[in-house]
Amino acid sequence: MRLFALGPDSRAKSPNVALDPSKAGERAGEHRFIYDERDIILYHLGVGATGDRNLDLLYEGRGPKVLPTYAVVMAFPAVTELFEIAMGGDLSDIVHGAQAIRVHRPIPPKGEVISTGKIEGIYDLRRLAVSILSTETRDLNGDLLAETEWEIVHLRGGGFGGERPPRKERPKVPDSPPLFEREVATHPDQALLYRLSGDRNPLHADPDFAAKVGFDRPILHGLCTYGIAARVLVDELGGGEPQKLRALRGQFSKPVFPGERLLVRAHQLEDGVRVEVESLDRSEIVFASGVAEFSP
Repeated sequence: MRLFALGPDSRAKSPNVALDPSKAGERAGEHRFIYDERDIILYHLGVGATGDRNLDLLYEGRGPKVLPTYAVVMAFPAVTELFEIAMGGDLSDIVHGAQAIRVHRPIPPKGEVISTGKIEGIYDLRRLAVSILSTETRDLNGDLLAETEWEIVHLRGGGFGGERPPRKERPKVPDSPPLFEREVATHPDQALLYRLSGDRNPLHADPDFAAKVGFDRPILHGLCTYGIAARVLVDELGGGEPQKLRALRGQFSKPVFPGERLLVRAHQLEDGVRVEVESLDRSEIVFASGVAEFSP
């Protein structure tokens, strides 16, 4: 999935700067992020929360409780600086390959946090390259709140003679029946709503821009699909309690178009829950090799 851009004109204004493998290991500075209940509710609406099933996520009279995937929103500023370090801020030829979060404490419904980031590695896939970015988000007391990991595929920049990315274990589908399968409808305007949480890439709003990138219409944010998966997992396996979902990782294997019907499916593993999301309209897996971890 295409990652967020800096704004509608970022593609035209950004210089054609190649990925710099020598930047592996560099760090982003401290980025302060302030949010409140309105921001939390807007994010939850963006990932499809509804009053009939998810009122605890949408009403300040009940919290609101916070999905752990909000950690990616808090980490945006630090991740943006890492792109500036690695490639001069040119986001025109990257796709979002995979995402992981781990939340150490429930995310409060409002507050002020500080995120830092690091380029964990930049790897060579001959024509392509892959960078692994990590962030830590802490409260103002310095206590660790959440960690994220972003795997970014660079469509240019490979062939520099570097190492290949580390292999990651992909959980196989167990022989047992799924824990659940739940159909979720996305809205034709869902990307326009989700982008208000900070991801303003015109790929998700502007048909002309989407056509230049190679899509016949704007696509849904990969991180929106990620948030949808988390919301359904909390509903189905977490008893509606977001703090029980402690970690979620997976790969963005295909784009999602706003308005499509999705099927979220989960299987029990020995040490977690296997998660995948399928587009029912195209019979394609759009979020693959997912693993979720729950607290008791």
